[in-house]
This record gives sequence, structure tokens and C-alpha cells, in this order.
Amino acid sequence: MSNEDVILTAGDAEVTVQPGNGCRIGSLRVGGVELLRQGQKYGCFPMAPWCGRIRDGRFRDGAAVHQMPLNSPPHAIHGFARNAEWRTARTSDTEAVFTYDLADPWPYPGRVTQIVELTEDTLTLRLGIETYGASFPAQAGWHPWFNRSLEGGGDPVRVDFTPAWQEERGEDHLPTGRRIDPKPGPWDDCFGMPDGVDVTLTWPGRFEVDVTSRERWVVVYDEQEAAVCVEPQTGPPDGLNTDPRLVTPIEPLETSTTWSWRRL
Repeated sequence: MSNEDVILTAGDAEVTVQPGNGCRIGSLRVGGVELLRQGQKYGCFPMAPWCGRIRDGRFRDGAAVHQMPLNSPPHAIHGFARNAEWRTARTSDTEAVFTYDLADPWPYPGRVTQIVELTEDTLTLRLGIETYGASFPAQAGWHPWFNRSLEGGGDPVRVDFTPAWQEERGEDHLPTGRRIDPKPGPWDDCFGMPDGVDVTLTWPGRFEVDVTSRERWVVVYDEQEAAVCVEPQTGPPDGLNTDPRLVTPIEPLETSTTWSWRRL
């Protein structure tokens, strides 16, 4: 199948997936109202095979040290999946499956799969990373850009969550390894939620969206005027070095997030 945009609909919810543009969710409209920031780099993109920044673009796997391109100097950020052309494996009215084969400069052969499922009041995204050969460390997650203010007016979004800790952020934007009590925003920070990610976005009088995941890590970024980001992921920034999840021939890395909405 081609990598043309795929549109899913359920009730008055409509999702546009762009396999040719990093398999990002280009649009999520509920009752005609767009929830995601529009633009080539925005929407909601999958992060794989790592999330956030890798310090100096280098990670270690056993004795080997691998250098990734410094796409956010002096670091490497957000993986390759968001810049890749994905293949549409199958679609229905409410579900679609996409794949992308890992290739140079990632040093290990493997495949990333994203499944997108829409109901009238939920969007579920699933990511899987499997290896075609040797085991390797990896991370997976999502980077949505939610509109700070919705078309049609109303107050800007409020972000509510109760993390157990905040990863202390160094001058280089990477965790220092210390866990601190959560600080007030604005944030470009990673938080720990050991019982699972659970963040509520509220546009007063308009919508409430709950972003949940069984993962224990979430990055919240709200330093930009146009949008706020709530990013469930399988490990913290620089996690390939500090908290790697191993993809093995018998155990892929699998994760999911669900967004549930209701009108206010």
C-alpha cells in the first residue's frame, strides 16, 4: 500500500495519520474542533528507537559505543521514526497499522510498528520495536503537540497531574540522575509516575482529555506559546544510557497510550 494519508472516523471524531511524514497523527478533530497543533513538524509523532535527547548522541551497548547524528546539537533527539517514510500495512474505518524498518545510521536491523485505533471518545496508539538480529537497547514513546487554545475561543489549556518525582534537569537539558520534588512549570522536564502516566488536559468549558499509559515516564513541555506537549515514554531522556530497555529476538519492546476525551 502507498504512504498516502489515512483517515479514521468514529462518531464525530476524525484522525488523520501521515505515514509519509513520520507516521505522525497530523490531525485529531472532535466535533470539528482541532486538538493538535497543525504543521509539518507538529501533530503527534512517534519517538523511536529512542525518546528525548541522547547525551552527545552517544550510547553504549556492551563494549560498543554508537554515535548518532547530532540533530539537536550537542545531542541527538527523538529518534529516526519521525523523519522516516512508513508503510501502511492495513486499514479499516477505525484502525490502521503502519511499519518502518530501522536502517542506517541505527546500527541494528529491526522494525517499528505503530497501530492507531479510534473510537468515538478515545484514541489508542501502540508502538512495537522488534529486532531482526542481535538484541539492542531502545525506547519508544509519543510527542503530541496539543493546541494551547482551541479554535472558537475560550481559556487556554490547563495541565493537571500528580507525579511522584521530577528528574532534576541539568544545564544541558538532560537529567542529572537526581530525583526531586515536582516543581511548578513552565516545564521541559521528565516526571516519574510509577502507577502509570495519567495527565489531564482541560480547556475550560470546552474539552477534557486524559492522556494515560502504563509506562512510568512522561515528559511535559509547555514552554511554547502555541502548544503543550505531554509525552508518555518507556524511559527518561538519555535512557539508552541510564535505563535501557532491551529488544531481544523473543521479547519486542511494546508500549501504548490512550487519550480519552469528553465535552465540558
